[in-house]
Formats: sequence, C-alpha cells, structure tokens
Amino acid sequence: MALPRAVTIRRDSVEYTNNVEAVQYTINELVRAALRDCGKLFCNRFRQAYYGAFKRKKGNVGRFTQYWVRSKQETPDLLVGIKPNAFYGGMQEFGSSKTARLGLLTNTAQENIDTMQEIQAQYLSAINQENPTVSDEEYEGGADG
Repeated sequence: MALPRAVTIRRDSVEYTNNVEAVQYTINELVRAALRDCGKLFCNRFRQAYYGAFKRKKGNVGRFTQYWVRSKQETPDLLVGIKPNAFYGGMQEFGSSKTARLGLLTNTAQENIDTMQEIQAQYLSAINQENPTVSDEEYEGGADG
C-alpha cells in the first residue's frame, strides 16, 4: 500500500492541510514493524529455551516455530505458534496422557513480556521523532482567561 497523500483545502485565502491518513498509515506501519520484531525475538528465545530444556536435540519443534503479523485487520496483531507439521509440538506444549506438560511457548512468552514492551515502545517513540512539535506536557484543559 502506497503512502496516502495529504489533502489540501483552500478557503478564503487560507490553506488547510489534512495529513490524517498519512499519520494513520505511519502508525500502522510502526506497529507492524514492532510486532514483526517481537515475533522474531520470541521465536529465537523459544528455540534457545527448547534446545536448552533437553540434553540432546529431541525432535524438531524448535525449528517449526513461526509467527504471523495479521495487518489487514483494523488493529494489527501477532500470532506465534508451532507449524502444523511439528506433530509432537502440541503434545510437548500441553502434555498428553503419557507425557508431562512442558509449556515452553507459554513460559517464553511470560519471560519476555518486558523485552517485547520495550521493543514496541522504541518503535512507537518514532512518532515523536517524526513530528517533534508534539509536546509531552500534560493538557490541563480550560480556556486561558
């Protein structure tokens, strides 16, 4: 999708420029990029945890992790999981009647929440870098009088 153009409106020798669509596009792209980096981090940390959990390589579940950033929705989101061709992945995550629950995906997510929030904060702070005139002061409201 191409960057939307600004809309210029002229009335009574005053020119108004509307950049709302461009700003929405920029925010959406920053959120997508942040989610993509969080997905990469999650998959790498999961592989480290998975291969560290076993003394020897046990199956290929670590290799079959993947992430999806669904960006065609109103609000982009991140899905992380195990590909369907990793047959024992679900059994190792949730357990079965004969194997104990390992919960490596769940544990990896819980251990890395702070890191993922930092990644997203770095991307979204780029909004202020693009338009430095936005102040960080808190609005107190009311009219000057």
